[in-house]
Amino acid sequence: MNKGAKACAAISRRFLAAVFLAGLVSHALAQTADPLPSLNDVAVKKSITDFVAHVTEPGGADFVPAEQRIATFDNDGTLWCEQPICTQVAFALDRVKAMAPQHPEWKTTQPFAAVLDNDQKLLGEAGEKGLIEIIEVTHTGMTVEEFAKTVEDWLATARHPRFNRPYTDLVYQPMLELLRYLRANGFKTFIVSGGGVEFMRPWTEVTACRRNRWSVRPAS
Repeated sequence: MNKGAKACAAISRRFLAAVFLAGLVSHALAQTADPLPSLNDVAVKKSITDFVAHVTEPGGADFVPAEQRIATFDNDGTLWCEQPICTQVAFALDRVKAMAPQHPEWKTTQPFAAVLDNDQKLLGEAGEKGLIEIIEVTHTGMTVEEFAKTVEDWLATARHPRFNRPYTDLVYQPMLELLRYLRANGFKTFIVSGGGVEFMRPWTEVTACRRNRWSVRPAS
């Protein structure tokens, strides 16, 4: 073997050794890294990681085959903000204000007058009946495609009153981490929401495009 070939062989061996070592380090870090860094409750975190370890250990008493691993979560208050009001309700109230010029009678008709006057007390007194009236007028009278475009347009400009950020940014970080952790361990994850499917579909598509972190299958 000439000097050039020997040098190339030596470099190749060093390169392969470096790659192998990097793989070992990466594997070690993956094993020791905290999969739920934003979850501050140590006991809850341990219960989750212990559960995942038990159900993914082949031959273990609690082992669950990957095709049977399913986890379901509530969307409201964990994957979208529901304080001070649910995201879809915030959309409906904003739609009342946007549609008000075409409905001058709303200035003196409840519960719409309460929305236009930002009268939270009076709006609260309208209760579920008033909310249903608001939902009916703001979510009907258009095609599914038109409604989806309305939701998308609202999401592009609407801001949460406390955080002054788009609603699609206000996702509970520990829940994102939990979803990723479960998926990495062979779970299929499903999201259940009180939001309407026609509202959820464009909302989740916008969220997925912005964050590329989580996905939702709305209940149908």
